[in-house]
Amino acid sequence: MKDIFGKALLDYHAGNYTEDIITATNISDDDELPLPYLFRSYAEMPELEQKALQLCKGRVLDVGCGAGSHALWLQDQGLEVTAVDVSEGAVEVCEARGVKNTRRSNILDISEEKFDTILLLMNGTGIFGTLDQVPHFLQHLKHILNTNGQVLIDSSDLQYMYDRNPDGSIWVPANRYYGELEFTMSYKGETTEAFPWLYVDQQRFQSLATEHGFTFDVMAEGENFDYLAKLTPTVP
Repeated sequence: MKDIFGKALLDYHAGNYTEDIITATNISDDDELPLPYLFRSYAEMPELEQKALQLCKGRVLDVGCGAGSHALWLQDQGLEVTAVDVSEGAVEVCEARGVKNTRRSNILDISEEKFDTILLLMNGTGIFGTLDQVPHFLQHLKHILNTNGQVLIDSSDLQYMYDRNPDGSIWVPANRYYGELEFTMSYKGETTEAFPWLYVDQQRFQSLATEHGFTFDVMAEGENFDYLAKLTPTVP
């Protein structure tokens, strides 16, 4: 896939900011992802993100690190952070901004290390892709967690994006879970191929996490049906 995301981050970091990333899904119109937002300071972050960073402990794996804003704050607090992203450009920007330990990697390719905190923010469940992939990812996350480790991950309930019946129920697709989206990004005339991106409601995520050996606790809730969850391995 074209590294449109990385190209945009590199442009902004180099002072070549002329436009934002345009995102689109199969259930929504085009929307802007402002590049300055990806370089935000801790004070500029939503409370849900601030809460997640405050909860981090020990050795941290920052998955989908983007421009490195989370990793930089955690480093400043004295934590050991490994920042990973599938975007080569994102990793270059992280390094240029001072993130000490970076890696271009898919989380599924990390298997020989252990972490105390695995951090997945900005709809961290997105990387699961589809609902049927959640168990596979949960088992992998458990494999790379230290004893007493934690996964801090956020997502949203997309019910609000669908038409509602008088009885309160919603019209949902017959062939897929309503949080499964097809996503594209466009920047400077280039567009990625569509890729799957998953949003999971709290109740369903808790059920899946519990089924696959985690305790699930909601640590914070946002204003747009978003939430931060902490997953900790269940003691046998």
